[in-house]
Amino acid sequence: MIGKLRGIVDAVADDSCLVDVGGVGYVVFASGRTLRDLMAGREATLLIETIVREDAITLYGFLATAERDWFRILTTVQGVGARVALSLLSTLAPDQLASAIVAQDRAALSRAPGVGPKLAARLLTELKDKAIAWGATPGVARAPAAAADGAAPAASVNEDAVSALVNLGYKRPEAFGAVARAATRLGTDARIDTLIREGLRELAR
Repeated sequence: MIGKLRGIVDAVADDSCLVDVGGVGYVVFASGRTLRDLMAGREATLLIETIVREDAITLYGFLATAERDWFRILTTVQGVGARVALSLLSTLAPDQLASAIVAQDRAALSRAPGVGPKLAARLLTELKDKAIAWGATPGVARAPAAAADGAAPAASVNEDAVSALVNLGYKRPEAFGAVARAATRLGTDARIDTLIREGLRELAR
């Protein structure tokens, strides 16, 4: 099984890329988010999920461990194949996906091509506990980098807001859910004080 590839990106297509590793070209399917960060002629390291079927061996690549982990989580749900999982990860970053599931935001999931209302409802039901656990794991739900203007990554701000609520005596899963709902409503540029205030309002409901 292939777990990682490091090589030169020969080409980037709509749903896949061609990676040259020692003269051998590997076709790797990936989310739009990953493909946007790849550039032909540049070296890249991709975490690989290999899916073996009777008629094909297919490689799926990820630049971030969080995205690879969520691909695995998503494909445990009946009706979610690799392509639907990539569609979800193209539409929502891992931290946004976790927040949407915890907040039970069906509309957010339904924005992904291939995800209808019934499948979105199934995802929310089956993955809520996993999303809470994932968000509660230190260091997991982090955005990859700060914005160019120096603003803190949204996921880091969310985590700081969760920690503040925990320090006020709330249980972490409750605090995470409240901040997730507030963040979904406020958007990615919300300030930490606003998130804490809105999180408290969510907890008071």
